[in-house]
Amino acid sequence: MRNVRRSSDNEAVSPVIATVLLLAITVVLSSMVFVLMQGALTTAEKPAAQASVSVRGLSNGFHVIRLTTLDQTIDPAKIQFDLSPDNPEDGSRITGNVSDPGVYGLIGANVSFHDRDAGYSVSQGDYFVIDSMAVGSNSGTWRFQLLDLSTNSVMVDVILPPIEV
Repeated sequence: MRNVRRSSDNEAVSPVIATVLLLAITVVLSSMVFVLMQGALTTAEKPAAQASVSVRGLSNGFHVIRLTTLDQTIDPAKIQFDLSPDNPEDGSRITGNVSDPGVYGLIGANVSFHDRDAGYSVSQGDYFVIDSMAVGSNSGTWRFQLLDLSTNSVMVDVILPPIEV
């Protein structure tokens, strides 16, 4: 009997090449998962909100502060207001969060916030109403500030105009 060797084109790749291919596939997949998860794990720092307001002193003893421009909508729980006199003898400081039940949408409060689009957000066109007669901000120089708690920045800093009754 003759020893006949068959030649076949269906031979597998060598074990060395197979190992290199498996390692390359593993490295590529691992790096893809790392890149995808890296974006989810790191939080990008949010830029500070830029806002401008208009302030009016009404003859009925109220101040209205309207957000005329605001470059982003903000969660009311992340916004704090501060109403304080420049001279401590003129009255006491009033602070609070926009989302407080005694402020958000409450008519007749000393300081109230009105969400114009009712979207539970602070956005352009929303406004504050201050009962200046009750608070005492109708006399002396009073300052109104809005603070963005998520970026620890002052969004608005205005002096309330005098009210002439």
